[in-house]
Amino acid sequence: MATESVTKLTFRIPSQLMDELTAHLFPGDDDEHGAVIAASVVRTPRGTRFLAHQLFLARDGVDYVAGERGYRMLTATFVMDCVLKCAELGMAYFAIHCHGGGGHVGFSRDDLASHERGYRALLDILDGQPAGALVFAEDAVAADIWFPSGERGQLAEFVVTARPIRRLYSEPPARPAAADERYDRQSRLFGDRGQDLLKRQKVGVIGAGGIGSLVVEYLARVGVGELVVVDPDRIEKSNVSRVVGSRLRDARPWLTHPRVPQPLRQSFEQFRTLKVSVARRVAKLANRRLHFKCVPSDVVTSAAEQLVDCDYIFLAADSMQARLVFNALVHQYLIPGVQIGAKAQVDEESGDLVDLFVVVRPVGPGEGCLWCNGLIPPGKLQEEATDPVQRRRQRYIDDEDIPAPSVITLNAIAASHAANDYLMAVTALLETRGWSWLRFDPRTKELFHELPRKDATCRECSAHGRLGRGATMRLPIKMK
Repeated sequence: MATESVTKLTFRIPSQLMDELTAHLFPGDDDEHGAVIAASVVRTPRGTRFLAHQLFLARDGVDYVAGERGYRMLTATFVMDCVLKCAELGMAYFAIHCHGGGGHVGFSRDDLASHERGYRALLDILDGQPAGALVFAEDAVAADIWFPSGERGQLAEFVVTARPIRRLYSEPPARPAAADERYDRQSRLFGDRGQDLLKRQKVGVIGAGGIGSLVVEYLARVGVGELVVVDPDRIEKSNVSRVVGSRLRDARPWLTHPRVPQPLRQSFEQFRTLKVSVARRVAKLANRRLHFKCVPSDVVTSAAEQLVDCDYIFLAADSMQARLVFNALVHQYLIPGVQIGAKAQVDEESGDLVDLFVVVRPVGPGEGCLWCNGLIPPGKLQEEATDPVQRRRQRYIDDEDIPAPSVITLNAIAASHAANDYLMAVTALLETRGWSWLRFDPRTKELFHELPRKDATCRECSAHGRLGRGATMRLPIKMK
């Protein structure tokens, strides 16, 4: 079977859909069962990703029946209904069935012969989208993917976006080479395979300020292979105490001194160092082999498109619009991530400390949605969308020029918890399941765990909304 020569093929599925599929395929009767998945297709320089959007379970004896040439088959009516739905969605079609066994699986001769008989016709109906088949064992999956170009491909990896993240292959992958000596101590924890996974990861970081700069350094030092860091801001004097790697000269204080006339100060702003440039400097000092992409733009613009093929995303910016875009990326492109923050609330009149806390909120495709949990209030979104002059007139924000308190030690608590959670999830060392959130009060030392809510009909995180829609749906970004 010829493998597609131009791209790496991977498949991603949300944990809830995988649970539903597994229960259907392996109910304990040791028999074959069938289904179909509609999957969006995302093509980037890293390869082609198939994102599971909708699952169609074939009813035994009705949609999945005794085969004419093989053991079982999907009925022509069921196949046609599913193919037409995939064509309507602009998505790829994947027929699914199961075999016995554990860590190895492959198609039978009858399976491959049925693909030869039917998939060319399916490609005509799908109008440019691929058609394929997946066969599962309990801990393995194999694929046969047909493209309109006439090429056929196999999956390099099947990813279940659960906690911890699961990876399935047609057979156990070869043992990777021993980890680089630089990572000897940590590879004793993660193993050579875990260290190899980190080297192949592409991670996005939204916000390169106090928390984001720490996250960047942590990820660079543990050996993550590629970082994309998004932040439009430049270093100011007040950043130097908390942005890792920043120096006073990055703020160019002599050019922006109060004695310099205001028009000149504004024109000199462009000479202050970008936060993403500081992040790159820090990351490259830690790991010169790291692929680092600076994106000196706001994530609420087309800059978000630089993140659609990441393996994980850290949100270290706290605007409501950044939360909205991050939340959409997680659910729409099936990319696990985490929203992190450290906040000190001070009474405006007395100056007394009202509240102090650190939050780490893991968010996964279809799980932990920030919208479902009221963390993207529509009113705040509207505030941020209003221009500064109009905000002042409407008195939406009375203290918009007053910076919030921020201390590097609090930021470090948030960044380290989030980075550890990522490392445990990606290397499959995480023992807790589910998407619980963490809140820590440094004054009382109390650690709280919160189970996020979930709305089954949410327009952001459910199959009725963005889940697995990929490029078939527009991200909530500003178009220039």
